[in-house]
Amino acid sequence: MSLLPLSNGGGGIDLNTILSILFWAVFILYFLTDLPQKTQFMRYERGVATRLMLVETLVRESINKVKSYLNRLGIKESDAVINGVLDNYFVIDPVSIEPTDIIKRLDHMIVNNEDKFKKDLERFVPGVSRHTLNNVAVSLAIASALFTVFKVLRHYYLLGKKYENWVLLMQLYLLLPQLVKELIPYTKAIDGVFKGIPIGDSVGPMVAFKLAGLSPRIDIDEDTVYSLINIEGRNVYIVKAKGPGATVGRPGKGVSKIAEMLSHRVARIITIDAALKLEGEQTGTIAEGSGAAIGDPGPEKIEIERVAVKCGAPLDAVIIKMGVDEAIKPMSKEIAESIDKAYQRVLNIILTRTKPGDNVIVAGIGNSVGVY
Repeated sequence: MSLLPLSNGGGGIDLNTILSILFWAVFILYFLTDLPQKTQFMRYERGVATRLMLVETLVRESINKVKSYLNRLGIKESDAVINGVLDNYFVIDPVSIEPTDIIKRLDHMIVNNEDKFKKDLERFVPGVSRHTLNNVAVSLAIASALFTVFKVLRHYYLLGKKYENWVLLMQLYLLLPQLVKELIPYTKAIDGVFKGIPIGDSVGPMVAFKLAGLSPRIDIDEDTVYSLINIEGRNVYIVKAKGPGATVGRPGKGVSKIAEMLSHRVARIITIDAALKLEGEQTGTIAEGSGAAIGDPGPEKIEIERVAVKCGAPLDAVIIKMGVDEAIKPMSKEIAESIDKAYQRVLNIILTRTKPGDNVIVAGIGNSVGVY
C-alpha cells in the first residue's frame, strides 16, 4: 500500500503537484531569503581563511630565516630586532596639495627613514661590515613587507567576516591564489640575499661591472660608487650601488655629483635597469628607449632627468625584461645571458652616438647584492 500515491486515482498527490511545491519552495528560498548569500559567505569565508593561513606560513618562514641569519651573526636578541622592525619605519607621503618642493620633502623623508633604520640596526647588530649590514637590512625589509601584506589581507578578511560581507570575501577568495604565488619568491629571495647571490634586479649593476671591470670604485654618495674608464677616447663614468652588499644606493645623486664635477659637460647619460615584462614576453629581452630607467618613488629619477636637461644631454634607457618573481630571486640563466647583450647595446650607444673626448655617464640601476 502506497503512503503517497502519485496519481489522483486514490485521492493522493500527483507528481506535478510535488514538482510545483518543490519549485515554489526553491523559488522562495532562493529569491525571498538570504540563504544563498549565507551559503556563499560560508564558502568564501572558509576559502579565504585557508589561503590566509598559507600567507601567514610564508611570513613565519621569512621571519625564521632572518632570525636564523641573525643568530649566525651572533645576535642574541634576534627576536627584539625583528619585532622592532616589522611594524616600524613607515614613511608618510608629504602633502601633495601644495606641490612646491614636494620632491625635496619626499627625498628628505626617505633618506631620513633609511638612515634611522640603518643606525638602529648598527646598534642592534654591532661589529659587522657595511655589506653585511645592508644584507640584514634588505632581509628585514622583505620580512616586514610580507608581514604588512598579511596584516592588510587579514584586516579585510576579518572585516568581511564581521559584517558578513560575502562580496568582500569573494574578492579576497579570487585574489589570494595570485597573491600567494607572487609572495612565495619573496620568501625565497631572503636566502639569496644572505648568500650574496645576485638577483634578477642586479642586471643593471652587472652590466656596469662588465663595463668597469676591476677599475677602482670611488665613493660618490652613500652606498654609491663610480668608476672612470676610457672607451675609444670617450671618458665614461660608471655609477652603481656599492656592492657586494644588498643595496640600491643613490644613483640619481651620484649622477648629479659627477655632472657637477664635470661642470655639466656631459654628452650623454645612459641608464640600465630591470623592467617588468608582460605575460607572453620572453625573459631577458633587451629593449632601448629614452628617459631614466629607474624605479624609485621619484627623488632619484628626477635627479637624473634634471641633470640631463641641465647638461643638454640625451637620456638613453636600456632595460632587461623579467617577471616580478624573477626580479627578486637569484638570477636565472636567461637573465644572466642577457647581460652580455645589454653590455653590447650600451657599448654600441657610446661608440655610435658620442665622439672621442666626450664625457658619458652610465648608471647601472638595481640591487648590487653579489656584485663588486
